[in-house]
Amino acid sequence: MKKSNIQLTTAQFAKLHEVNKRTLHYYDDIGLFSPNTKKENGYRVYDLSQSLEFEYIRMLKDLSMSIEEIEAYYKNPTSDNFLKIADSKTKEIDEQIKKLKTIKKILNVKKENLIFCENIQDQDIRVEQHLAENILILPYDFLENDLSEIFAYLKDTWSIQQIRMGIGGFIALEKVINENFEDYDGLYTPALSGPSSANKRIKAKGRYLCGYQRGTWDKLPWLYKKMINYAEQTDLVLTGYAYEIGLNEFAISEPTDYVTKIMIKIKD
Repeated sequence: MKKSNIQLTTAQFAKLHEVNKRTLHYYDDIGLFSPNTKKENGYRVYDLSQSLEFEYIRMLKDLSMSIEEIEAYYKNPTSDNFLKIADSKTKEIDEQIKKLKTIKKILNVKKENLIFCENIQDQDIRVEQHLAENILILPYDFLENDLSEIFAYLKDTWSIQQIRMGIGGFIALEKVINENFEDYDGLYTPALSGPSSANKRIKAKGRYLCGYQRGTWDKLPWLYKKMINYAEQTDLVLTGYAYEIGLNEFAISEPTDYVTKIMIKIKD
């Protein structure tokens, strides 16, 4: 292909590639990318044919390579060196895509929760059909430790991404009936896809008696009592554990706006 001999000023070349002129000056000063022509008056003149080379440099910069790394490559631009960069950066991109997909999933869950919370009434009780759900559990006596210790332990056992999915507690139904709320059985979080060394459990599909509490946690015993009474009056047989989780803790400024969801499996 015949190279173009169209010449561009620094401003024109910068505009074409949507960069700041100072970037071009800096690259020229350090010898990374220089114009083909420098006039006697000091003006830099770029050939249009340099555009592709410049975009390759920008691509490497977008891959989080340092200026020093890019310089090192351009001093010895061999096939082997490029293939090493391509292999390394492809792995990094795959990891970034995986991370972004997880973040997207978390954002969608939080968005759905917020929309749902807009119409929740205080101590609302419903019977809902739930799909099976993988959860990570942590049998943990968290009442004896401060919040910073709990967070550090959860981060090491699960992951930061898992923590962002939300943290709930679970308690045996027998304890709920006996109003023993000082001894929860542990913590749980809705499991993200992928391998994990943490303990897993399947929260079974089926009908669940669900209660929604708007406000602080000290009102939860009243909601539990209301749910147990509702089950007795409607001949619902409850089983297993009660699962609690906050739905909107990430988007409120007052504790009175906090929405907690309680889920108890109805026996088939």
